[in-house]
Parts: sequence; C-alpha cells; structure tokens
Amino acid sequence: MELKMNIAELQAFLDDAFPQVAGDFEFVSIAPKEVVMALSASEKHLRPGGTVSGPSMFALADVSAYFAILSMIGPVGLAVTTNCAIDFMRKPGPGRLLCRMQLLKLGRVLAVCEGRLFSEGTEDVPVARASLTYSIPPSDKST
Repeated sequence: MELKMNIAELQAFLDDAFPQVAGDFEFVSIAPKEVVMALSASEKHLRPGGTVSGPSMFALADVSAYFAILSMIGPVGLAVTTNCAIDFMRKPGPGRLLCRMQLLKLGRVLAVCEGRLFSEGTEDVPVARASLTYSIPPSDKST
C-alpha cells in the first residue's frame, strides 16, 4: 500500500482540523502503515511529581493512530476511536516523548493500530504501550 498523505499534508490537516492541539504534536517520520510523532511535554502536560500525565500520553497515542490511518486512506475527518487500551510502564519525565504507531489492520470499516511511547533518547525502553481501534466512515460513492 502507498501513502495517500505525506507529512506536509498531514500537518496541514492537523493544523486545520485541530488547531486547539496542533502545536502540541510534531510529525517525526512516516512510512506506509507507520507514523512516528512527538509531544514536547511542557508544564501543562505534567502531573505532580514531574512526570508526563496519562491523558497527555493517551493523546499522543490517539493522535498517532489517527494519522497512521489517515496517511493510508486520505483526509477522512470522521474516523473515530472506538477502543483504546494503554499500559503505562514507566514514568516519563518532562521533555520530548515519541510514539511509534503501526497500522496492523486496515479494513473497510475498522482499523487496528499498536504503538509504543518512549522518552527521546531511550527508544529501547518504552514508557507505555497502546492498542487502538478506529471506525472508518463509509466512503460516499455518489460523488
């Protein structure tokens, strides 16, 4: 399968569709069925004790899965998360957090992704693992 959207197109879609969070996320790399995204965890992403919050890590995993799917199907704004399971394994400190998300299955209606989150510079030691399922809306064949 070939990519339907490159990094510039994905970034433009993120900026347009989700301006409220677009500045939080950065595309690091993209390949067929895989995206690597980053979150530069600042003070607003931290919980007491100086660790990146669970909701911030969830957001990175969810956004990464969404764009791994869109990179393969094109700009489908209404693809939505239907399930997510995330295991928090270690405490990431402030700084850059990476998510390597792989698209495991891309069907007509559902897509399944799995990703690992790492603190930058320690890519061999995951801080979390996430599994996500997305619902893909039917394509309008009448247009």
